[in-house]
Amino acid sequence: MGLALKDTERHCYGDYLHWPDNNYELIDGEAYFMAPAPNLEHQEVAGEIFRQIANALAGKKCRAFIAPIDVRLPKKDETDEHIDTVVQPDVLVVCDSNKLDRRGVRGAPDWVLEVLSPSTASHDQIKKRELYERHGVREYWLIHPIDRVLTIYRLQNGEYGKAEILELSGSTAISIFDDVQIKWDDLLTRLPVADEWL
Repeated sequence: MGLALKDTERHCYGDYLHWPDNNYELIDGEAYFMAPAPNLEHQEVAGEIFRQIANALAGKKCRAFIAPIDVRLPKKDETDEHIDTVVQPDVLVVCDSNKLDRRGVRGAPDWVLEVLSPSTASHDQIKKRELYERHGVREYWLIHPIDRVLTIYRLQNGEYGKAEILELSGSTAISIFDDVQIKWDDLLTRLPVADEWL
């Protein structure tokens, strides 16, 4: 993901709504071009995790969503058009229904997952990690499907502590929810081994 707008101006959601395509995310007014449609492995991972979470949360107050969905992150109480940060996490969960509207989500999700790819890895690991921490995302997962590694950040006292790094195997609980676990074994059989990614 790289800087990609035609100019060096600061932008806000009001600008974003009038662009001919929504292949951008805004972070503090800077526009970042998102890569074209994700590859099949990315879709397998995001889709499977979304399915498992949505099934586990059925009938509960928390709701799971999958990209594309605009997540507006206001700094204070600015109107939508003046918000300068709009992102599209791969998978997210929102537990406060007051944050949901026809445009998507306004405010920090409770849980966010990003599936890493070579073009977005540094952006997701650095820029978005700092952004989600600042806005109070309670738990942030990064999955590296090539290496089959999961990195988890948990918010404690307003900060992400040391990351927990796990191998994708067996199952992993989402700690902020009761009885929500992601099972990896079936998904891993559908992903290529590292040599096949080249």
